[in-house]
Amino acid sequence: MINELGQGIFDNTFLDNPEMREDDYLLCYNENQVLLKPSGNSFEIPRKRDYSGRIETVVFLFTIHNKHCFGLSAAKVNDPGMDFHDIFTLRNLPNQEHAWIGSIGFQLMTWYTNNKYCGRCGSETVRRKEERSVICPVCQLVEYPKISPAVIVAITCNDKILLAKGKNYKGDFYALIAGYVDAGESIEETVVREVKEEVGLDIKNLKYYKSQPWPFSSSLMLGFTAEADDTQPIVIDEKEIKEAGWFTRGELPPHASGISISGHLIEAFEKGIF
Repeated sequence: MINELGQGIFDNTFLDNPEMREDDYLLCYNENQVLLKPSGNSFEIPRKRDYSGRIETVVFLFTIHNKHCFGLSAAKVNDPGMDFHDIFTLRNLPNQEHAWIGSIGFQLMTWYTNNKYCGRCGSETVRRKEERSVICPVCQLVEYPKISPAVIVAITCNDKILLAKGKNYKGDFYALIAGYVDAGESIEETVVREVKEEVGLDIKNLKYYKSQPWPFSSSLMLGFTAEADDTQPIVIDEKEIKEAGWFTRGELPPHASGISISGHLIEAFEKGIF
C-alpha cells in the first residue's frame, strides 16, 4: 500500500520555516493537478534545484529520507521544463516514493488552501509557528488538518468476493464497498450500514484488517473483512454503484491496484490469505 512506502523514512514532525536546500522537494499544485518533472518515460517530483525562477514564499510540509518537502503556490510557477498533471497520475509513477511524497503534499496543501480564511468570521488566517495549524487573528479560531474516517470491507462467501464499480470511479475497474463514518456511528456500524445501503446485503463475522491514510480525499481508511450469504439478492444503490457481483479467485476482473487498501485486500483474497 502507498503508506507503507514511507515507513521508517517519513517524518511528520512540524518545523517552523527550516532552510530550503537545493535537493529538497518543492511541491506545487493547481486544484486537482500536480506539477511534475519529466523523467524518462514517466515523471518525478521536482526538487528546489529544478526550478529556474526565484523561489520566495513556501510552506514546510514534512521530511522524508532527511529531505525536507515544501509546498509552493501555483500562481508563482512559470517553468517551461515542467507541467501540471492530474493528481491521480501519482498512483502510476514508477517511483512509488515520489507517489507518496506527492499525495501527502496534496493533502496538506489542499488543507492550507481551503483554510486561507476563517470559517467563523471570514478573516484571513495566519500559519502558526509552533505547530501545523492556522489561527484567525480576529476571533482566535484555530484549525488543524482534518482527517475523514472511512471504512472499506472485503465481503466474501466461500471462495468468492463481492466487487463493485462505483459511478464516480476514475477508470473502468472494480473495488470494494466503502463509505464515510457518520456522526454518532462506530466504525463497525458504518460498515453494516454502507453494505446495506450500497448492495442490500446483511453481513456477519466482521473483522478489522488494517488501516491506510488516503491523502487524495484526506481520509483514514479502516479496512475490514466480513462474510455474507450469496443467496441474498444484490440490490445496488444506483446513485453510487454502477454494478456489483460475486467473483472467484480465478475470475477477478480489473480492480484497484495494491497501492490502495482496496487493491491490497483484493490481492490478499486472491492469495488465499482470507
